[in-house]
Amino acid sequence: MGSLGIRELLVILVIALVIFGTKKLRTIGGDLGAAIGEFKKSMNAGEQAAAAEQKPVKQISGQDADFAATDKQGAKPEQKSNV
Repeated sequence: MGSLGIRELLVILVIALVIFGTKKLRTIGGDLGAAIGEFKKSMNAGEQAAAAEQKPVKQISGQDADFAATDKQGAKPEQKSNV
């Protein structure tokens, strides 16, 4: 089955106009637009609430000191062996 083309969409639109009429289609379109807008608003509010609940990552104290104490080979002075 292929996708809907222009002709198929026009046929569906004409059938909808005959069944519902122009006034009813306007109210259906307005209600559908309001529902989509409300859905987007609630999705954004949910994303903001989830972002606010995330805890910030804390840096472990002394982590920078461990990196500063390494020599050029990447081993700490106390880890070097005298082989």
